[in-house]
Amino acid sequence: MDVEKKQEQPLRAVPVPVTIDEAKKRKRRRCIIIWSSVLGTFFTIALVLLILGLTVFKAKKPVLTVDNVSLEDFEISINPLGLQVSLNLSLGLDISIENPNKVGVKYKNSSAIVRYRGEDIGNVPVPAGRIGSDDKKQLNLTLTVYADRLARSSEIYREVLGGNLMFTTYTRIKAKVRVLFIHIHVTSTSTCDVNIDIQNRRIANQTCQYKNKL
Repeated sequence: MDVEKKQEQPLRAVPVPVTIDEAKKRKRRRCIIIWSSVLGTFFTIALVLLILGLTVFKAKKPVLTVDNVSLEDFEISINPLGLQVSLNLSLGLDISIENPNKVGVKYKNSSAIVRYRGEDIGNVPVPAGRIGSDDKKQLNLTLTVYADRLARSSEIYREVLGGNLMFTTYTRIKAKVRVLFIHIHVTSTSTCDVNIDIQNRRIANQTCQYKNKL
């Protein structure tokens, strides 16, 4: 007699029922892994941005420089009887603004001023503008002295007789630098003492001082 061999059936894993507590633990574990990944990515990006903000994109002060001060117009006459001086004077002011930042800089409307013994006797507007990254902008300005304001000074007659006139030019530029998501305001100023040689009708010398404030 042939004995029929029973076909062996592979053993099947018997599913183990998952309890409600275990399901909650697995779900909680998955949430922790996901949120850990999200927070880790966020902090990595924040750290990279912080490093860039403190190094490559660190805000630097724009450099305001007076390149030259020149006499563009100069006419003077003296009335010895009335101790009066009639003066027509225009100063050419060549300035440059350098942006050392890796981002553009915007600056607001401003003005350049000419002063005599602390009193404003002339000004010229400096229109708002923008300077690209690592770029320089040059401005050529003409400062015209208001003769009526100068005539009120009691010192002008004596200085004219002495052969020298001392003026001061003052320029202030207010700029805004955007570093990442932060706006930083910067103020740059220049003050130049200008000595005019009346006899030779020229600028004898000029001394400039600069200040930058974040």
